[in-house]
Amino acid sequence: MRIIQHPILCFEQKAQVPFTFNGQFVCGYEGDTIASALHALGIKKLSESSRLHRPRGFYCAIGNCSSCHMIVDGVPNVKTCITLLKPGMIVVSQTNKGEIHD
Repeated sequence: MRIIQHPILCFEQKAQVPFTFNGQFVCGYEGDTIASALHALGIKKLSESSRLHRPRGFYCAIGNCSSCHMIVDGVPNVKTCITLLKPGMIVVSQTNKGEIHD
């Protein structure tokens, strides 16, 4: 899901960053936010609405909405669209109430 080649722009290869998402070992790249790494991996559902449990995804990318809130290293309601990916992070989906969701 990443742009690898472009006729005008050059994309330098960056170091992989391993992390865990919902118990699955995955990798992003240096400089990714958690949400952008998940999006590039094809993971579109980041959270869900608390009342109707409708899926929420990568929306504002500036930390203003609550669509990307997840539990990161045990901390609920982390704005994953503005949180840089770090090696070994444990990222878990949640509802908007902060509950863990499978």
